[in-house]
Amino acid sequence: MKLSAVVPGLVAGFLAWLPSAQAADVTLVTDFGFNGRHSYFYVALDKGYYRQENLDVTILRGQGSADAIKKVASGAATIGFADAGAVVLARGNDKIPVKMVAVVYATPPQAIMTLASSQIRTPKDLEGKTIADTPSSSVRLLFPAYAEAAGIDGAKVTWVNADSAALPSVLATRRAEGIGQFTVGEPLIAKATAPQAVTVLAYKDAGLNFYGNGLVASESTLASRPDQVRGFVRATLRGMRDAFADPAGAAAIMSKHHKQIDPTVIEAETRLVKDLAVQPGMPLGKIDPARMEQTVRVVSKYFTLATPVTPAEVAAEGFVE
Repeated sequence: MKLSAVVPGLVAGFLAWLPSAQAADVTLVTDFGFNGRHSYFYVALDKGYYRQENLDVTILRGQGSADAIKKVASGAATIGFADAGAVVLARGNDKIPVKMVAVVYATPPQAIMTLASSQIRTPKDLEGKTIADTPSSSVRLLFPAYAEAAGIDGAKVTWVNADSAALPSVLATRRAEGIGQFTVGEPLIAKATAPQAVTVLAYKDAGLNFYGNGLVASESTLASRPDQVRGFVRATLRGMRDAFADPAGAAAIMSKHHKQIDPTVIEAETRLVKDLAVQPGMPLGKIDPARMEQTVRVVSKYFTLATPVTPAEVAAEGFVE
């Protein structure tokens, strides 16, 4: 057989194996900054999972869930990582057409962190104390739900404003007796307060059962680019499974992109994300309509909504395989 007859066939087969030369540009905006809790995105990026879905992904720094939702709605970002409660509020108050397509924090991530030396051991111990957080934090805004579930008098807790970046030092220097945080932030807070140990009062431990953060996209993107969204979700979940199986490896990968983050913090935060993401009996990322209904119910009870919101308006099925 002539080589000239073989080579074209080999080239054709190789080209068929490769993704399309023109990958689709996709931007992801985080909920806030770049943190170890985002490691699985970088695992998917570094291992080529997005590229295998024919996606050229860029990760942008977010400034909160509300910011991420607005960027997605405006087209400044294709996909956002945002809180389910913020999606409900955006729909109910501003009619922003954004939906969650996959859940990551399948249990409430909100928590109050204190120094162990403060003797705050239980929710009841928060009464008479001062807690610092940003004004728009979901930890702060959902505190009435936590107080009711934990059986404490929320009116006896004083909240003060603080910039999110300042919260670790606020706690370490005892300018407040507690701070609002997500449970996944414990390693970062513990590093900032060392050698003082940290106590975590998690909202989920009071029996609250609503969704936290997940992947969100605009209705227009879901209608015009559904296969790209499915590909992004598929690749992200692959990265997540790898990160959960090897948190140290995930830390090493993310450190290549963000050298300023301590790898030990990345590894520890990745382990805590796994605790929130894995749902017994449910595929990773899958949104349970009943749980989303509970999320909408909690937000509707403790927040003012201009118009009622249904679960179907804030979650889209069919994007987790």
